[in-house]
Amino acid sequence: MNNLNYRGSEREGNVISTESPSVISVISNRQPLSAPNSAGQEHYDVCIIGAGVTGAALARELSRYQLKVIILESSNDVAMGASKANSAIVHGGYAESHNKEKGRLCYRGRREFEHLDAELNFGFRPIGSLVLTTDESQLPALQALYANGLANSVPDLAILSHEKIAAIESALNPAVKYALHCSGAGVCSPYEYVIALIENAITNGVELRLQAAVTAITPTSEGFYVWINGNDTVVQTRYLVNAAGVAAQKVTALLDPSLPEKDEIAITPRTGEYLLMRHGSGSIINHVLFSMPTAMGKGILVTPTYYNNLLIGPDALNDSAASLDTHVDRLIKIFAAAAKTVNGLNINDFIRSYAGARAVASTDDFILKASSCYPRLVYAAGIQSPGLTASPAIAVRLVEILHEQGLHCLPKPDFNPFRPAILPERPENKAWLNGHELSAAVNLPLGDPERLVCRCEQVAEKTIDEAMRRPIPILSLDALKRRTRTGTGFCQGNFCGPRICQLLQEKYGRTIPPTTDVEAAGLRRVKKKDLLAAYKPDAPSKPDAANTSYTGSISAAPKN
Repeated sequence: MNNLNYRGSEREGNVISTESPSVISVISNRQPLSAPNSAGQEHYDVCIIGAGVTGAALARELSRYQLKVIILESSNDVAMGASKANSAIVHGGYAESHNKEKGRLCYRGRREFEHLDAELNFGFRPIGSLVLTTDESQLPALQALYANGLANSVPDLAILSHEKIAAIESALNPAVKYALHCSGAGVCSPYEYVIALIENAITNGVELRLQAAVTAITPTSEGFYVWINGNDTVVQTRYLVNAAGVAAQKVTALLDPSLPEKDEIAITPRTGEYLLMRHGSGSIINHVLFSMPTAMGKGILVTPTYYNNLLIGPDALNDSAASLDTHVDRLIKIFAAAAKTVNGLNINDFIRSYAGARAVASTDDFILKASSCYPRLVYAAGIQSPGLTASPAIAVRLVEILHEQGLHCLPKPDFNPFRPAILPERPENKAWLNGHELSAAVNLPLGDPERLVCRCEQVAEKTIDEAMRRPIPILSLDALKRRTRTGTGFCQGNFCGPRICQLLQEKYGRTIPPTTDVEAAGLRRVKKKDLLAAYKPDAPSKPDAANTSYTGSISAAPKN
């Protein structure tokens, strides 16, 4: 992981680059920027900085209206920060205080996911969640969660007894005594969700620019000038939305380093590491399984993914460098904590580790408001968990704020809410090949639509073709992986990587440099052999006191 990297720019002013989630570059100079030549300007009603889940959901919501909208993303794809490296959970809405935006917006967002998936085909499954307790003394805290959920208008909650839990989750530790059940919580494919939102927004007229680092912002009488990549491009916009994730505070500093409200959106990156297990391992459990939440988050979870892997994590560490490296010792502690809850976890199922950096605001809440100094600047900052779940409701609230600040939103009569899937079938409907059929499909000639490029996930060439036709350009093998699942299987791209490069070169005339992908760019991730070598299943582990308590008001809840 790279540390904070300071570098200069060809243009005077403040510079920020978020070309990858792991590198944030800032420089502050003294001289103000002058207005650009009007001949080089491009005019927009709304400019969104950041193509994570918040920027994507807002872009799609704004595409319903007769507006000219642009999204600026400094990375080489959308969903390159916390939006791709998270727990992929559509949360119930009971955990966040009803006195916070997080609590008010989570359930509102959650109830939109089923119909959003029907429109956008990104992958959502409402499998339900359980918050587990192993001690009688934790029942009051569980009841407090239940009461908070009711205050957040969550309708599908119940506290289950040991017997009820055992009937629906046979692999749990027998010591589990109670659980808070939320039947409508679920899992999704988070990066496919962001991709789908932005593809649909583009279909409805929104413009996306990748590799577009914002290097300066200047206020005008009618909005803002936004410089991209130094001298390259200037965008003139009437309204500006800061949805830059962990870089939100630094983006604000580009406008005015002495802006008093800059300190109000102080962002602390909080990293969390995960273990991803092989395809099919998710079948050991039926629900999203949580430990009791703490001040640092919702604790370590165990969950099936949308594609039926098993996902374990995250831990939580405040990390100013926002390091996305993974570490053997942290992963072993995560696995050991999960193994105390779920019987039968197998460390040999491990195929990959990853880390995400959440943008934690000093207020410990979503910051959704217009600037008090520049009313046409709107903040969408501090969008940590449950930001993915709340994103549809966050987008609606941001449009309301923009409207309150004077943006006229006239509905678009030809808005198209639909976006077809890239993958030809949902995972539960996929017909897997075996034996001779699999070998024959793998060995079909290049150019045959049915030729399997990826053996582990059985991805055909026609699926690659579909991804390449979409409006967001494919600039890395990772980008293709997020759309088609190539390289996500047991061999982690060792088989399909060279085949994909050959296909892109011979069929599309495209050569993708290996440095566009995270491992080749210097990210250090724990490999399977290193994890297995360090793991000692009989080693005692001390319980984490921070994971055994919850502070909240206590209210009685029915036991089922």
